[in-house]
Amino acid sequence: MLGSFVGVTDYGAFIVAVLVFLALPGPGNLALITSTSKGFVAGGLAATFGVIAGDQVLLWAAVAGVSAVMTTYPAAFRAVQWLGAAYLIWLGIRMLKTKSGDAPILNIKPRHYFRQALLITLLNPKAIVFYLAFFPLFVDPAQHQGFKTFGVMAATIAGLTFLYGLTAVLITHYLAGQLRANPRISTAFHKGAGVFLIGFGLKLALSK
Repeated sequence: MLGSFVGVTDYGAFIVAVLVFLALPGPGNLALITSTSKGFVAGGLAATFGVIAGDQVLLWAAVAGVSAVMTTYPAAFRAVQWLGAAYLIWLGIRMLKTKSGDAPILNIKPRHYFRQALLITLLNPKAIVFYLAFFPLFVDPAQHQGFKTFGVMAATIAGLTFLYGLTAVLITHYLAGQLRANPRISTAFHKGAGVFLIGFGLKLALSK
């Protein structure tokens, strides 16, 4: 593993931890897959940038201590949690109602996929808590350089997210071509994605 870098303890381990976090099943990955299947590579890349933008907002909010405020005021935390859950469930229900030949749930325009992925990322309050708990693990108190250290960590996360998203988009685009050739498989895929979205939403709503 790489050693300390600009105040980041074991930079190599930090990179591995970020990649593992990106690969975990969740709304963000589902947004990439769904956007690519509907909007091709352009839609998938737009969703990727939406995830990156949402992550940057959340991680800097965590650095600023916003999550600590939300923990102090659990009612505010719960309100955001319910808002995120409602949005995911709403998307899931719409996908469950999709039939072969139906118009896309979102118009096939990159800006819509960016917005969808951004909202899904921002409306996941657990991500804020994750970043607050994640950063301290890799900060070297003796070599910490303030904004520069957090900037390097934020840039690393953004870069890795882009590479991961690009890979996921290209693989999904290839597989989506097979799905489009068979309307029944395509419909089943969207219904399955809808079930997962609803499941994510319920998990978020029922979590403590």
